[in-house]
Amino acid sequence: LASAYRAAGGTAPRVLFHDPGHGGEMIRLSARFGRGLPADVIPVEVPNVEGVGHAELLAALGVGFTSASILPGPRTDLTVPDREAELARAIVGDNSRITILDASDPDALEDALYGTAPAPRDTDPILPIGGRREVTRTAATALTGAETPIPLPDGAPYGAVKIDPDACTLCLACVSLCPVGALGDNPERPEVRFQETACLQCGICANTCPENAITLTPQLNLSKNALSHRVLHGEEPFECIECGKPFGVKSTIERIIQKLEGQNWMYTNSDNTRLIKMCDDCRITAQYHQENSPFRMGDRPAVRTTDDYLKDKKPN
Repeated sequence: LASAYRAAGGTAPRVLFHDPGHGGEMIRLSARFGRGLPADVIPVEVPNVEGVGHAELLAALGVGFTSASILPGPRTDLTVPDREAELARAIVGDNSRITILDASDPDALEDALYGTAPAPRDTDPILPIGGRREVTRTAATALTGAETPIPLPDGAPYGAVKIDPDACTLCLACVSLCPVGALGDNPERPEVRFQETACLQCGICANTCPENAITLTPQLNLSKNALSHRVLHGEEPFECIECGKPFGVKSTIERIIQKLEGQNWMYTNSDNTRLIKMCDDCRITAQYHQENSPFRMGDRPAVRTTDDYLKDKKPN
């Protein structure tokens, strides 16, 4: 629509989202009995204006509209439109280009639209391809060109996760419960990795963390670094004292040994602390084969060969 308007000689089109009932009737009454819509306002009918979110508003600006307005009806719950418009304004950094009209009759609608229109934007139109998050990122990049993260209001579905390294024990509870895979681990060493573009700021990780080490930062990071995983927190693994295999978190295991050794009867004058320093395989082997183990079943019998059977065979 925006490109067709410019091809016909227009310079600064505006888009008006409205529903088929209240909004459609307001536009028809204005056209029949009033001045009608301004020539630069293009109405777009949607089933429900509550479904017009920040992605649609930003996409409208990205494809070439100078402003995007929503015309709610008398039964419209403005909770969602107000929140989405606030988020879109925060991303664009311009409150004048995204509006929710308060017009209960055609005259009020005309007064709102015939006022001063925002100046045209000097940006190339985008091609909105992908999901709503991809469209938002593409439009925001074209509209703002921000090189630093854009601060967003609380509750925004974009942002970063920060971990307090002094509090985090790398239990990875946050990783296992992240619904979108924004948080991940490293199978080779104790690490928490993070992909910012995937994060929904749902807060499950922060609520799950037993150490309260996670905080959320609502923002929109348009840099390429947000597309890849980065390490939020990592430590050295502990090496098994038997086989040398790395396992667990070194600082956590050392802390456990410090708290138990000499403090608990099970770990006083015994080799049980050695079990904590072993990997899973070596720990099982030690438990089943140590001298005083209740699981010890005796030494494994030697493997018998054909020669053993021939020796035991009585001569005829």
